[in-house]
Amino acid sequence: MRDIAYYNGVIGPIDEVKAPITDRGFYFGDGVYDAAMVRNKKIFALDDHLDRFYNSLTLLRIDPPMPREELAAVLCDLVSQLDSDEPHMLYWQSTRAVAHRMHAFPKNAKASLMAFSEPCGLDRHDKPYKLITVEDTRFLHCNIKTLNLIPNCMAMQRAVEAGCDEVVFHRGDRVTEGAHSGLAILKDGVFFTPPADELILPSITRKHFLTLCDKLGVPTRIAPFTVDELMHADEIMILSTGSHCISVSHVDDKPVGGKDTALLGKLQTAYQNWFMQDTEK
Repeated sequence: MRDIAYYNGVIGPIDEVKAPITDRGFYFGDGVYDAAMVRNKKIFALDDHLDRFYNSLTLLRIDPPMPREELAAVLCDLVSQLDSDEPHMLYWQSTRAVAHRMHAFPKNAKASLMAFSEPCGLDRHDKPYKLITVEDTRFLHCNIKTLNLIPNCMAMQRAVEAGCDEVVFHRGDRVTEGAHSGLAILKDGVFFTPPADELILPSITRKHFLTLCDKLGVPTRIAPFTVDELMHADEIMILSTGSHCISVSHVDDKPVGGKDTALLGKLQTAYQNWFMQDTEK
């Protein structure tokens, strides 16, 4: 199949697999999700994504739909049925239960599992992003990868309407993350990233870049930074599963970055090589 979907044991094309309307994901967003890149039918960094997925389930007190090893087998079997080795995005989510609407957790709840994979190339690294700043009004559980993404969608629509590619969320002066990606900066040869607290998602790509910097001897600093520090950084980096690392050329129509292209390019190339090597046939 070019694309494939799964819901509680049923497999088929994305547009044919159905879920019941009483799935709590529909009316409460009561669930969590994760996503990974696939190439040559191999899932990149699956263990890291499963770590985050099961941690999100624990934080929302959702009993896993199946043991970790079984879920990994389901996801690997799903992508093995793709008819192409081209890059795909693999998405999966688990909701608390299929149950009639009530705010309290239903008794004897059995979690649902949905997954799908469809073609999705990585974003181009030779096209820097333009960003807009948006006050971060999301709740204080951003460390959980929940289905509750309306503020992210509203902010991203503002970016699109402004001719931009992503958002810089900030709480007061403190930069948090993007609408669908993490943020980092380079300054004086140091890789800066916000702390993985309740204000940001624990990005897998962020984690990988910290590991990569350590291997390459690039100093790192995990600490909050301000919008002003972002604007005066040598480089601004968008980090995500679907883009790996994209540079930034403008924020709120003001030119930024472009002052340490050598280090930026070194990190981008090293991470791309990591991805390619781990997803070879």
